[in-house]
Amino acid sequence: MQITSEAVGKKLKDYRTEITQRQISNYAAAVSDPNPFYLDDERKDGLIAPPTLAAALTWPIIQNIYDYVDLEYPPEILFQLVHYSEHLDIHRPLREGDGITISGEVAAVIPGEKGTHVVFKLPAYDRTGNPVFTEYIGGMLRGVKCLDEGKGLENIPVPAVPPAGETLLWETAQPITREACYIYEGCADVPFPIHTSPAFARSVGLPDIIYYGIGTLAHAVREMVNREVAADPSPIRTISCRFRGMVLPDSFIRIQLQQRSTGPAGTTLLFRVLNQEGREAVSSGCLILDT
Repeated sequence: MQITSEAVGKKLKDYRTEITQRQISNYAAAVSDPNPFYLDDERKDGLIAPPTLAAALTWPIIQNIYDYVDLEYPPEILFQLVHYSEHLDIHRPLREGDGITISGEVAAVIPGEKGTHVVFKLPAYDRTGNPVFTEYIGGMLRGVKCLDEGKGLENIPVPAVPPAGETLLWETAQPITREACYIYEGCADVPFPIHTSPAFARSVGLPDIIYYGIGTLAHAVREMVNREVAADPSPIRTISCRFRGMVLPDSFIRIQLQQRSTGPAGTTLLFRVLNQEGREAVSSGCLILDT
C-alpha cells in the first residue's frame, strides 16, 4: 500500500460533545483510578476529568475519519493503523457539563522505516470559544509507504529526549489482565478490534489482542498524579510520549519515573513504561506541571 503527503493541511469538520459525570467516572474506572477528583460528586468544585480522557473524546473523529475529512486513501489502509505518538497540551481541566467543539487538520505525513506516520492536530474549545486542550495524535500506518519525502514535520511538537543512562526515581508494576482490554474499550468508549477481537488482531499480523497504548499511558499518568501532585491533576499542562512496544493481555507493565526537574516552564517529569518483555511500551514520556 502507498500514499502521498498531499493531505497535509486539510481541515476537518467540527465535532461536538458534552462531558458528563458518567463519562468522567467511567474513564477513571477504565484505568482503576479511585481518585476523588474524578468520582466524588460531592466535591465543592465538582468533578474534573482524568487528563487522558481528552484522547477518548477525539476517538470518534479518528474512528470515522472519512466523515470528517476528504482523504484520498483507500479505507483498508486504516486497518494498518496503530497509535504511535501522543502529545496533549491541556489549557484547563475538562469538567462535568463542558460543551466541547473539536476542530482539526492533517498536520503531518512523515515516512519511516516501518511505515508512514500520520499526525492529526485536534484543538478543542468550550462553549465560550476558549481553548481546553490541543491533541496531536499520530498513527503509524504499518507497511504503508509514503511515495514522497513527507510534509509537516515543523507543524508538530518535538518529542521529549529521555534522560541519559538508567536513572530511576521510582517504579511500580501494574497487571494488565485480558479483561482489562475489554474494560478499557467499554468504559472509555473507544472501540477498535485489535484490542478486543483475537480474530481481527491475528488477521493483521498481531499475535493476539493488545492493550490500548493510550490506556498504558493513562496508567502511567495515574501513578504520577497520585504520587507527584497529591492526586490533583489540575496542574498538568502537557502529556506526551511515543508508543513503541505491544502490551499483551495477562501480563504486566512497569511504570518508571526517570527524572524530575523544575524550571521557568514548570516541573517536568520524564517517564517510560516497560512491557512484559522488559521492552519499552511507552518511551519519551513527558508530563509538564505548573509550579
